[in-house]
Amino acid sequence: MNRTPDGIKRYSAAKERFFKPVIVNFFAREFPRLFGPLMREKLAEELINLFETLSPETNRIKPGQILWNALDKRTRGDSPNRRYVPVVLSLITEDDIDQLTKGAPMSQITKNAIARIIREAFAQGGILSSRDIGLLALRDPTKVSAMRKEYEKQHGCSLPHTGALHDMGSCISHKTTIVRKVIVEKKDPADVARECNHSQRAVDHYLKDYHRVKTVYQQNNDIDYIHIVTGMAKHVVKQYLELINYE
Repeated sequence: MNRTPDGIKRYSAAKERFFKPVIVNFFAREFPRLFGPLMREKLAEELINLFETLSPETNRIKPGQILWNALDKRTRGDSPNRRYVPVVLSLITEDDIDQLTKGAPMSQITKNAIARIIREAFAQGGILSSRDIGLLALRDPTKVSAMRKEYEKQHGCSLPHTGALHDMGSCISHKTTIVRKVIVEKKDPADVARECNHSQRAVDHYLKDYHRVKTVYQQNNDIDYIHIVTGMAKHVVKQYLELINYE
């Protein structure tokens, strides 16, 4: 009979004090018939990866910042396979305080902050909804949405939030903003895609829809008819018609 080496007898149990063995032993103890050794190892590795992804080091967080698990911008909020990414958001900055001391209205600082954290989340691979921002700022999501729209109107931009990138909720103004920049302002679609934080594919899709509406409108200007033929929502059709009549 082979003799167990002294090193194994003396030290092998010490490994059980580390994170992965603790998880492996938990599954072995609580679900002995459900998971075999290989599956327990794999589950432990996946749980550790998940924990490290959602709980990053916080030593890079500065005063005024907060850690939030945002929706991964590659997934949709209504998807059954939602994924999240940790993002660091600057709710209040030193510049905000400077602006307040100079007499800037709190409403303007708030709108700037909303735009800032939306962009920060997007730059880190995440995307924020009005509900997310409402929870962080303790404000009603409808108020957050209204302030975001005011900022976009003031600055002539489209912020990368869920409504804009995923066509969720009632947000559709980003479509006409993008089409207007191409059709009315004669900007290059590629430049508009970069400016509005959209993919080239999305911009091309909006332009295609616009031209579909325009083609049908030239045959029959009845909104209900255009809605049925194109399969597009009436409020989207109306916004495209405003642009068509502006041309």
